[in-house]
Amino acid sequence: MPKQKTHKGLSKRVKVTATGKVKSHRSGDGHLMSSKNAKRRRRVSSKTIMTNKMANTAKIKLCK
Repeated sequence: MPKQKTHKGLSKRVKVTATGKVKSHRSGDGHLMSSKNAKRRRRVSSKTIMTNKMANTAKIKLCK
């Protein structure tokens, strides 16, 4: 069997932490920021931890 290749598109968008959690960017911070309140802008600028099912799929695609 050949080795499984890493999904390059996903590897540019997420990061696996040392404990095995998958960190990703939140959606909604690309444009139209003036209409969003300050609390929402702060929240979307931070990273988020993926949920179990999505994280497991991401780890498989990242070969981790």
